[in-house]
Amino acid sequence: MAYSILVVEDEDSIRKFVKINLERAGFIVQEAATGEEAIEIARKEKFDIVVLDIMLPGIDGYQVCKTLRSEFPQLGIIMLTAKSQDIDKIMGLEFGTDDYMTKPFNPMELVLRVKSLARRMETVEGENQQILIYHPFKIDVYSRKFYKDEEEMELTPTEFAIAKLFLENPGKAFKRDEILNIVWGYDFIGDSKIVDVNIRRLRSKIEEDPSKPYYLETVWGIGYRWRD
Repeated sequence: MAYSILVVEDEDSIRKFVKINLERAGFIVQEAATGEEAIEIARKEKFDIVVLDIMLPGIDGYQVCKTLRSEFPQLGIIMLTAKSQDIDKIMGLEFGTDDYMTKPFNPMELVLRVKSLARRMETVEGENQQILIYHPFKIDVYSRKFYKDEEEMELTPTEFAIAKLFLENPGKAFKRDEILNIVWGYDFIGDSKIVDVNIRRLRSKIEEDPSKPYYLETVWGIGYRWRD
C-alpha cells in the first residue's frame, strides 16, 4: 500500500527536500505552503499522514493540527518545530500529533518516523477478524475502531496502538521504553515524554475521571498497566 502524505511547510526548499525524500521511500506526496491551504486540500483529498510545520504564515501549525484532528481523527500527524523547548513539543502532542521532530533534522530520520507511523496504521495479516473485549471496551482490529459501552470513540493512530497493546496484555506492567519500542518502533529517536502525553490523552477519552484513572493505571517507578 502506498501511503498518501501531505507536507505542510512554508519554506520552499525544505518542503521540496522533504517531498523528494518521502517519494524516494515510496510515498505519494502533495504539498501545502500555508495552514489554510493544507486544510482546504485535506478536505478535498484523502491523506494518511500529514507532516506539519508549526511556524506557518496565517494560522499556525497548532491550529491546523487541532482542525485536522477534529475532522479526521484517524489521520497520522507528525509535527515539525524549529524550537527545542519541551513546552513546544508537548503543546504539539496535546493538540493531537502522533510524533514530532525538531529542526534541523536528518531527512532519513523523518522517513523512518513516517514509516513507523504508517506501521501503526496498518492491519496485520491474520488480524482481520480479531476483536479484543474488556468490558466496557471493545477493539475491532480490522476496522481499527474502538468502542466504550458499544459507542465508537475516536482515537488517533497512536492512541489506538497503545489501547490495543494494553487490551492484549491486561495486568502487565509496561515500562515507558517498552511502549516506545512496541508502538513507535525501535528506530524511534526522541523523548520518552511522548508516551506520557499520549497516555494522558487516551485517559481523557476512556476514563470517567482522568485524574483518578481506573482502567489505565500508573505503576510508579515503572510505567503503566491496564487493570486486570
